[in-house]
Amino acid sequence: MSAGWVLPEGVLAQAPSYTPRPAELADLELLLTGAFAPLTSLPTSTDLRSISAHGTLADGTPWPVPVTLEVPTELISQLESDNPLRRALILTDTEGAPVAAVDVMDSWPTRDGMSGVGGPVRAMGESPRWAFKALRRTPQQVRDELPPGRVVGVVADQPLHRPQLAQIVHATRTLQAHLVVMIPTAGPPAAGLSSEALVRCVLAADDRLPTATVVTVPLRRRANEIHDALIRARVAQSYGVTHLLAGGPTLSGGGPRVLVPRELAYDSRDGQWRGRDDIPPRNQRAALTATEIDDLLDRGFPLPEWHTPPAVAKELARARPPRRHRGVVLFFTGLSGSGKSTIARGVAASLRETGERSVTVLDGDIVRRNLSAGLGFSKADRDRNIQRVGWVAAEIAKHRGMAICCPIAPYAAPRTEARAAALAAGAGFLLVWVATPLAVCEQRDRKGLYAKARAGELTGMTGVDDPYEEPADAELVVDTTKLSIDEAVGTVLGYLEEHGWIETARVA
Repeated sequence: MSAGWVLPEGVLAQAPSYTPRPAELADLELLLTGAFAPLTSLPTSTDLRSISAHGTLADGTPWPVPVTLEVPTELISQLESDNPLRRALILTDTEGAPVAAVDVMDSWPTRDGMSGVGGPVRAMGESPRWAFKALRRTPQQVRDELPPGRVVGVVADQPLHRPQLAQIVHATRTLQAHLVVMIPTAGPPAAGLSSEALVRCVLAADDRLPTATVVTVPLRRRANEIHDALIRARVAQSYGVTHLLAGGPTLSGGGPRVLVPRELAYDSRDGQWRGRDDIPPRNQRAALTATEIDDLLDRGFPLPEWHTPPAVAKELARARPPRRHRGVVLFFTGLSGSGKSTIARGVAASLRETGERSVTVLDGDIVRRNLSAGLGFSKADRDRNIQRVGWVAAEIAKHRGMAICCPIAPYAAPRTEARAAALAAGAGFLLVWVATPLAVCEQRDRKGLYAKARAGELTGMTGVDDPYEEPADAELVVDTTKLSIDEAVGTVLGYLEEHGWIETARVA
């Protein structure tokens, strides 16, 4: 986005291209639209060191949080750092359409095979066909429409129930301010909702708010709470916000003033929400917790009207139906010979008998022959295989089916990605670790793989010369040395029934 950086289209057409990760694409859009002002380029390595040490870019411009982009190191080798016409890199969206070009003025190694890049960027191509595109406005467009005076900003990363609505109304009326509601649409979903469902839930509460400007913003939640708060404040300021209604850390440095809302309670005397200290204890009713709301939705119970406006409750019920009607990924992991595929097929057969679930089984061997044909057994190929399984499973679950997966899935990171993909689709994810010990699996060795590995005829065998990272986040653990297959199938079905994913449990 450097005003002086202009490259001929023919040069850009010949430049190498790369699709960044979704989180990086979200940050890139914020940079290109001016939401990261005063940041106008991808920070260089010198900038990043200065941000870490002083909270400024290398030229002294205040900027509090690192913004980074990683690309394969092999792409860097194709660029000519001393030739402005040969150092452009095209960045594409997940569908391969160009979204930006970066003039790579600096690069540095970050991890195996990847390098960070810094330099000016400029937008390319037409804007994508976003859902709720009318709400995806630039900061400049929003600022041009704001009335003079104070502006209260809210980052609506959760549906707005009556307590939150009361806090917003109180702040805007007290300050006599205009309201800007920013709905984040990047990163992990809020409350098990897709970004589109979150937007619908927030819009359903629109009639309960003062005249408001509602925008969708590709904000993502960062792992560092302080960084997250600082970025939100900066982005809010770019949209013209003078007062940000938010909990969390108190921020300084010229951004909007942070308003920490009072804790409210429901007053049973007149049905209003007030500060807890203003209500006699016998008349107080605390707001529902997120866990209580989730439990009601999971079981298919209506959200009470005293807590949630009916229009919001309707959207939430539509987006998060009861578990027995919601999509779910049932992901088995374990060593070869552990019994995971046999258990998975038994669970699928039982559910097909009852007919209450649409079931798709993604067996490890079948996936290898079809979806992942051509992949080997290196760590990179194994990760790619699980990424493909996770993506297909999430698509099945998005449409309220049950995907039963049973690969070995030896590494924790791809399993975590598969969970995230399912949750982003608004579905459930249940990890079942079939924890049959290696010695027992070797005794079974139905395919003869362990014998070949021990004889040196096969390399990369999980449990022999390649590690299996035991899950620390499994919802259910079964061991077929202690249970028969029928008992293991019954255990899984019992868990599904107990937690509301099915109504009946029958062992096939």
